Parts: sequence; C-alpha cells; structure tokens
Amino acid sequence: MKKSRTSRTSHFSLLLLSAGMLLALDASAQMYKSVGPDGKVTYSDVPPPPSVKKVELKPIGGGAEISTNNFPADLAAAVSKSPVSFYTTTTCTVCGEARNMLKAAGIPFVEKTVKTNEDIEKLKQVSGGGMLPVLVVGSKKMAGYESGEWRTTLTSAGYPASNRLPKDYRYPAAEPAAPPPPPAAKPAEAAAPATNTPAASGASASGFRF
Repeated sequence: MKKSRTSRTSHFSLLLLSAGMLLALDASAQMYKSVGPDGKVTYSDVPPPPSVKKVELKPIGGGAEISTNNFPADLAAAVSKSPVSFYTTTTCTVCGEARNMLKAAGIPFVEKTVKTNEDIEKLKQVSGGGMLPVLVVGSKKMAGYESGEWRTTLTSAGYPASNRLPKDYRYPAAEPAAPPPPPAAKPAEAAAPATNTPAASGASASGFRF
C-alpha cells in the first residue's frame, strides 16, 4: 500500500524571526565556471551550452561546489542546466531515505541542513513552508519526499536513469542552509608613535647591540 505524502514528510514548527530584509539570492542560485576549447575561462550565472564539457558549479556567495570535469556528457549537461539542492535536518528520518535514493541514483547534489532560526527562514524562502525534505532541481521545488515524483522530475531535467557518476566521486560536505557571514576583519592596530630619541652609542637603530 502506497504511503501518503503526509506520512513521508517531516514537519516542525517554524520560529518566526523579527521583520527584516530577506536574502536577495535564491538557494538554487549558481555561478558556472566553464573552460572553452581555446582554454578561455568564463564565469556566468547562465548555464553554458552542452558542448562545453569542462564545467564547475559554485553557489553564489560561496559554499559547496560540484565539479563535472569527469562526468559523462549527459550528466554534466543536466548538472549545468538543473543543479540539485537537498534540504534536510538531523531529526528527519525520511531525509536519510531520500538521501540514499539520490545517491543510489547517482544524482550529484549539494545538501543544505536546517538547524538554526536563520536556516528555517531560508527554508521558508525556498519552499514557502516547514516541510522537509525539500528537493530543488533547477527552478523546480518539491517539499516532502515522494520517490516517484522525485525520480520523474530528475528524469525530466535530463538526469540519466542509472548511476553514471565516476567511481571516485565524493559528495561535498553538507552545509548550513543559511551559512554564517565570514568574520569581519580586525582593524589594523595603530602603529606605535615614532620617537626621535637617538640610538645609544654602539647600538643599531633597531635596538640591537653589536
């Protein structure tokens, strides 16, 4: 008997944050690095044509990235056109099942963990609610795990029906859905005031004696 979607998802209460400016970038925003036949490196937020085989994906603003250098042409094209992000949390049992399905199918993805209030707010921006897991395939977003629907969406996006990942491929480490900003640079210490005291006889200007 097929389980209902409600039984295949994980719900949790969203903690409302105080009103503020929402992040301008969507979670699926990506920067593409491609190398043309002439060796020219190009960075763009627009996927390169399928003829460009050497492509790397990097989320705008940093974070995990997926290199497609050794991917088969059809898999590399799917990753370039419709990158996959996967939102999870540690208390979501079905998230593990969904993760196992994606890996068994050979789907490269970047995992986003939801733990903090900032992560929850980011999840709200992505899916509009608090249901997990969430799968983002290009511009398509699905909340709640339903293996048939997920596989259909991935196939429609051009992902191969069987696992085509290189044997040495390693998935990037999971990262927070809303990574903390980098620490601010510390202001340079004020330079010590110069003194006009002449160096003692027999000593160098640095204070060392010879």
